[in-house]
Amino acid sequence: MRRRTAGAAVLAAGVLALTGCAGYYYGENYGPTLGSVVRGSLVQASHGAIDRLLQDAALDPLQPVLVGTLVNVDRLGESSRFGRIVSEQMAGRMAQRGMRVVELKLRDSVAMRSELGELLLSRELREVSQAHHAQAVLVGTYAVSARQVYVSLKMVLPEGNAVVAAHDYAVALDQDVRSLLAVR
Repeated sequence: MRRRTAGAAVLAAGVLALTGCAGYYYGENYGPTLGSVVRGSLVQASHGAIDRLLQDAALDPLQPVLVGTLVNVDRLGESSRFGRIVSEQMAGRMAQRGMRVVELKLRDSVAMRSELGELLLSRELREVSQAHHAQAVLVGTYAVSARQVYVSLKMVLPEGNAVVAAHDYAVALDQDVRSLLAVR
């Protein structure tokens, strides 16, 4: 009986060791783990990402925060409906969590093209954030793979472009997400 128990323990340890090598593991504070591919609601994924960023960044809820449109990592001057709606969901979640979020679409000082949204590239980051007296700016990129969309977010201080919080996650590339990425 002891041989079976010992054999089962060795087999279980071997299976655990092999599955530990099967995917990414950067640790809880460094991005995706095997279980961080978000399946289901894109809204839940967006809200969860903001909850994590707000947990990690020491921001003053009375000071404004700007949210830029997520951009395609391969073409930083371009976004999609996916990038725009995820940014909107994130801005909404920040407001729900008590942050003061400046709505850039209502401002004349931000030049934007309607199909792109508010693209806050590094050269514009300082000017726009100063004009709105923002304490921080949320920027992000996404990359599409065969089965998922990888999203990288950074909370950046306008002075010195210091990153005070970051979060990476992936969403499954299902039919809904694919339609948001399609060119229209």
